[in-house]
Amino acid sequence: MKDLPARFRTLFPERCPVIAMIHVAALPGTPAYGGQMEAVIAQAISEAELYRDHGVDGIIIENMHDAPYLNRVVGHEISTAMAVIARAVRAVWTGPLGLQILAGANQAALAAALVAGADFIRAEGFVFGHVADEGWIGSDAGRLLRYRKQIGAEHVQIFTDIKKKHSAHATTADVDLGETARAAEFFRSDALIVTGVATGSPARPEDGQAVRLASHLPVLIGSGINPVILEAYFPVCDGVIVGSWMKADDDWRNPPEARRIQTMVDAVRRLR
Repeated sequence: MKDLPARFRTLFPERCPVIAMIHVAALPGTPAYGGQMEAVIAQAISEAELYRDHGVDGIIIENMHDAPYLNRVVGHEISTAMAVIARAVRAVWTGPLGLQILAGANQAALAAALVAGADFIRAEGFVFGHVADEGWIGSDAGRLLRYRKQIGAEHVQIFTDIKKKHSAHATTADVDLGETARAAEFFRSDALIVTGVATGSPARPEDGQAVRLASHLPVLIGSGINPVILEAYFPVCDGVIVGSWMKADDDWRNPPEARRIQTMVDAVRRLR
């Protein structure tokens, strides 16, 4: 086990933390919004309590149901809603709490995390550029870290996806994962996230290893993890972000199931 930065170890002292996803229901103004914000909040609280009771190590709140996503800039209704939801979750969840606002709305996520008392954000498009299904997304590391300084949120860590899913990386095909990892570390990322090509698609273990060897930062596997394949990733990562597999029928659209959560948590504990 490599020597991880103190900032990360303070949040996650256990080996290979399990970080669960709360995919909040569609938010105000988005095509699928149901008109009942209190129901959205209640669902998020209920899922946080379920994750808490079955021993996950961290939670990320994400606006996955807001599709189709905007590119980088979201309305105040989204960032405000995410802050309110995260604050409500914080009342029942005392562990590490993260936020992600799609797509690549990293400044909005950082502001929401600050006011909600969250510990980190999951950021897309931190270094280099790529074509996502929302269009071209350029690097925002410089603007994001200056914004973090400006609002006094330097304690909020930034976990960054590199060569992120649902994207084409042809423009940086000559920049491999290792070099991308080194760039993110140089630009002051707090942790690196390696994914497969889409939500629920496994990352390759060799990609995790390449990123692990290229930087001193924690490496998280951010998609496709399940208890069957977990052992192959355990030597090459410092944590797993699990969404789809802990939901009913292995589908991120469904609510989480206690049986699946406990199976994942137990599988990690056996390997620690």
